[in-house]
Amino acid sequence: MNSFVHKSLVVQLQAGDTDRFPVLAHLSYDAADPFAVTVVFSHDGRVLARWQLDREMVAEGLTRPVGVGDVRMRPESRGTWQELRMEFYGDARADGGRHHAVVFAWAATVSAFLRETYELVAAGQEEVRIDDFLAGVLAEGGRATS
Repeated sequence: MNSFVHKSLVVQLQAGDTDRFPVLAHLSYDAADPFAVTVVFSHDGRVLARWQLDREMVAEGLTRPVGVGDVRMRPESRGTWQELRMEFYGDARADGGRHHAVVFAWAATVSAFLRETYELVAAGQEEVRIDDFLAGVLAEGGRATS
């Protein structure tokens, strides 16, 4: 059984107050890390940004505003289209502000991606294998030399 879900979609990167430009978003989910969704934004073959998102937060962002830190999401209507608005805050700029990007994705496509992830690991059935994690950490620590 496949333990990965991947979907590439065209999203809109907002520039300024109103202009939008298409970029690719590559969404991926690995059942081995059941709480996370990875999104890689790219344009013309270059990676613009890579973010690891909480799967539950993405799902909730489709129905209500979520997030108060570096990632914020909320549903938005654009005529007959329902979109997921994602805001990403990055490192500080020289002027004291922070880098900021706003991306819009078609909500139906994000929802379809999430449905596929829930087929692999149902909501509430996520499991953290602490013993495996600790064994890996201890094994790596045992190999370190001074």
